[in-house]
Amino acid sequence: MATVSNEPPSRHGWLHQIRIIQGGMGVAISGWRLARAVAAHRGCMGVVSGTALDSVVARRLQDGDKGGHLRRAIEAFPDQGVAGRVLDRFFVPLGKRPGTPYRRVGMQSHVDRPLVRDLTVLAAFVEVVLAREGHRGRVGINLMTKLRPPTLPTLYGAMLAGVDCILMGAGIPREIPGVLDAFAEGREAGMHLIDGAAPEQAVPMLRFDPAGVGYGAARLPRPAFLPIISADSLAVMLIRRATGSVEGFVVEGPLAGGHNAPPRGRTVLDETGQPVYGERDQVDTARMAALGLPFWLAGGTGSPEGLAEARAAGATGIQLGTLFAYARESGMDPALRTRVLQAVHEGGGEVRTDPRASSSGYPFKVVQVEGSVSTPDVYAARPRVCDNGYLREPVALGGGVTYRCAAEPLAAYVAKGGAAEDAAERRCLCNGLLATAGHPQVQKDGTVEPPIVTSGDDLARLATLLPPGRDDYGADDVIRYLTGAAAGL
Repeated sequence: MATVSNEPPSRHGWLHQIRIIQGGMGVAISGWRLARAVAAHRGCMGVVSGTALDSVVARRLQDGDKGGHLRRAIEAFPDQGVAGRVLDRFFVPLGKRPGTPYRRVGMQSHVDRPLVRDLTVLAAFVEVVLAREGHRGRVGINLMTKLRPPTLPTLYGAMLAGVDCILMGAGIPREIPGVLDAFAEGREAGMHLIDGAAPEQAVPMLRFDPAGVGYGAARLPRPAFLPIISADSLAVMLIRRATGSVEGFVVEGPLAGGHNAPPRGRTVLDETGQPVYGERDQVDTARMAALGLPFWLAGGTGSPEGLAEARAAGATGIQLGTLFAYARESGMDPALRTRVLQAVHEGGGEVRTDPRASSSGYPFKVVQVEGSVSTPDVYAARPRVCDNGYLREPVALGGGVTYRCAAEPLAAYVAKGGAAEDAAERRCLCNGLLATAGHPQVQKDGTVEPPIVTSGDDLARLATLLPPGRDDYGADDVIRYLTGAAAGL
């Protein structure tokens, strides 16, 4: 086995005390309020979602920043010139008028656009600063490996705010440890825009240089790095081939919400059109324990029994999202959250592992909720539009790079070399997840973007947190429930 790290073992020794990691869910579902509530508990780590944070913060500002929380955090940003430009462009003191569209932030790409770059850094900084307020616990940020253009500025903004841990899944984040090392030392960092591109394609690298911006720091604390994996073989590969130290792993099974790894081997669908997972998709926990790094089990582990079983299998603890996603501190639109909870009470709230929903190509868990794009009539009525672009795939084409998304207008996708059959039944996750977080875009034709809700397969477990007479619960209730049968948290 390769040496994992030459760092002093005590550097991230706190990880061994973390029994519960709150999942980094969707777009703004695991926002700063939820992460802060979880991190305030001993043995727990709160996690903010790093997905689309530039749009999230821009839309919160346009909604008036009720309570002034964003502006309070923005005042702490090292470059007040950047802060002022962002506020001038996006802050609406009384909130935008109902029925009017949000001002868009501009799509992320390999082309350096200072406002987009600086907004992304600032947004990550703000989210982490707010999540760290009022306690001495640990806070992480979760990013999707496949969403490459925003990665470097998001990581840098989070590190400026003192984030404790970086978690990344939906891909193989082999380059990220080296990026964290570079940023910690105030050096430029780079990563590939497209993996495996031939030299003759001249695909540009993504780069971020702290010395080239007004808020660059000479040195920053280097956070722990936890890849989110679905196979123990991937853990071994990352230990051997990552560009820097890996401090542990989150091992995510197919019951987890959001994007799932596809089944290993040939994909087989059941009679309902959902992928079938088998023994090959089960991680060998004994092999994980033998690696000598802490790991946490995710996917169907959100119960006292799940926590106890994970510990017995050699895991440090568990990561869970679904129970936290419906807590009152969650970033989910309150009316939508109530609808799902009511459906669960009535025996509904079906979760479907949809192999077609996400343009990323990964299976995606979708809660069947009326009024969301999970229902065929809502999906069919929505005009295809791609105006956020986070899930666009960079493609080397015609001597340059273009971006395409299987959920964008069909003619545009095909013109960029995409196959029409790949675009069938794709949902726009960017707009859908922003709507789920209470920030739906109003399109030019007046269409209000419908939501898409994702949860793990243990959604029905929510009923245990809602005894008769209660219609909501908090993060504290989740932690009390989880630790009731797990002594020694």
